[in-house]
Amino acid sequence: MKYEVIVVGGGHAGIEACYATSKIGHQTLLITGNIKNIGDMPCNPSIGGTSKGVIVREVDALGGLMGKVADTALLQMKMLNGSKGPAVRCLRAQADKEIYPLRMQETLLKQENLTVMEAIVEDLSVDEDTKKIKGVVLSDGKTIECDVLILTTGTYLKSEILRGSEKLLEGPHGEKRSNELSDNLARLGFQIIRLKTGTPPRIDAKTVDYSKMKEELGDQVHYSFSFDGTSDYDVAKQEKCYLIYTNDKTHQIIKDNLKKSSMYGGFVSGVGPRYCPSIEDKIVKFADKEKHILFLEPQSMVKGSSYYEALYLQGFSTSMPIEVQEEMIHSLRGLEKAKILEYAYAIEYDAINPLQVQPSLESKIIENVFTAGQINGTSGYEEAAGQGIIAGINASKKLKGVAPLILKRSEAYIGVLIDDLVTKGTIEPYRMLTSRAEYRLILRHDNADLRLRQYGYEAGTIAKNQKNKLDKKINEIEETKKLFKEVKIKKDDLEGLIHNPVTSTLYELAKRPEIDLETLVKLYPPLEHIDKDVLDEVVIETKYEGYIAKTYRDAEKLVRLESKQIPFDIDYAKVKNLASEARQKLEAVRPVSIAQASRISGVNPSDIEILAVYLKKEYNKDE
Repeated sequence: MKYEVIVVGGGHAGIEACYATSKIGHQTLLITGNIKNIGDMPCNPSIGGTSKGVIVREVDALGGLMGKVADTALLQMKMLNGSKGPAVRCLRAQADKEIYPLRMQETLLKQENLTVMEAIVEDLSVDEDTKKIKGVVLSDGKTIECDVLILTTGTYLKSEILRGSEKLLEGPHGEKRSNELSDNLARLGFQIIRLKTGTPPRIDAKTVDYSKMKEELGDQVHYSFSFDGTSDYDVAKQEKCYLIYTNDKTHQIIKDNLKKSSMYGGFVSGVGPRYCPSIEDKIVKFADKEKHILFLEPQSMVKGSSYYEALYLQGFSTSMPIEVQEEMIHSLRGLEKAKILEYAYAIEYDAINPLQVQPSLESKIIENVFTAGQINGTSGYEEAAGQGIIAGINASKKLKGVAPLILKRSEAYIGVLIDDLVTKGTIEPYRMLTSRAEYRLILRHDNADLRLRQYGYEAGTIAKNQKNKLDKKINEIEETKKLFKEVKIKKDDLEGLIHNPVTSTLYELAKRPEIDLETLVKLYPPLEHIDKDVLDEVVIETKYEGYIAKTYRDAEKLVRLESKQIPFDIDYAKVKNLASEARQKLEAVRPVSIAQASRISGVNPSDIEILAVYLKKEYNKDE
């Protein structure tokens, strides 16, 4: 049988990709090594976090699954940076490691237009003349045809589990790896890179002395990742996390055994993530620090689950041998008698050079092949999901012969993520950071639906009733803004609240730093009847109005540059006076716009001016 779309890999990227294409109406096949591993969280069972929480909201705004499923599997929920400005606020949930993947599997297995198959893909079937995808070849030699292929292979390409000098040729949980696919991708012209990541040990909760630790509780406010309000947890019954620190003894054990680790013993060839380092990496690179923060986090509350009473030791990723891990863990306060249920490990795997990927996530090497997730050099469930839904939407658009959805850096964290990958490339697992987004004041947690839900509706991943809900919210925001400018609070009611009180509108009061939403509601009780999300949006937009306006003006400059398109078939050898490095970089990346070209390392403003003049002359494209 031939499918319109085949998705390879059932991780977080693959889930969003196949859900999007099948939801739109394309006959889709998801091929995964083990159906029970769909939605698996081999590392921390958390969703969201700094910047990542915004990506989850963006995936939901576009019609994805991650936020909705996380809402139904919560152990604890927090708003990070809640006391800081809205540009850095992000939700982070500790999810149930048993329930989350089960809900994902249930959803996909009953999804219309979607077939799920257990198999290992080891090669691609490609038309030699057109360089267009024809299908995939399984490990048993069987070929399945498709019009579009989405590769979301995670860490399974030639994966190796490492602890000290020990090396196991397998994927997470001892699963089968793909032995030949990356070699065959290289044969087809893909540049293969080797990356590394890792995971900490798991501790038996019954053997922990909690009296020596600090409790970390969830926020006593109800939150939801999904704009459709799918969370129904009890804020008073959230599970506890615990905070501890490394100490001098821990550090000395690591220093004494450094050469036994896979990384420092020379057993690792891949490049690890800079922003999620192993504990031995922290000790070496931050030698001046007396201690490093660690968290003990629950994994599942499902009795009988292998994750029940197995705590995740966040921040303690290591590739040390098992006997050294025992010493390291027992040196920690409260874990002196801890039983280790699962030892930490590093994992190496193959990925492709993301410079060979277009902003649509379609490959530059083979037509109708899209890639998403860790195969593109990223780390993290959220980064994978963000790419997955874009790959799914654009696979559909390619089938329909319409222009792809390319989110701008001023429109979404997902846009920043993809642009960074396809413009700058990466030599280490890429992690999304708030600081990477230059327009983060308008890429907030609270407004992802206002930014992106229309795109989802146009693509077919957002239903009419969801669109109607968005339209209603937009109207209520505008009405509330008018109300804020009309309602006046008398001077006498402001005594003691602000300095030198005078009769003021709600709009004027909202701009004052000492006035928050709670105070506004007390001053004008009818605000209680307005949806809190609407009120939050109005207060944020009012309080930061000047900064937001400036950010939009800056973003408009980017939009103008993005509109200056560069033909894909341009011959850079014919562009006279370009610096040789710029010519090489432009040829390698093949940017789609002047804006993207200007972000390439090694391409200077003078090169951009030369290129703009050439485009105007040869292609009649305005500067």
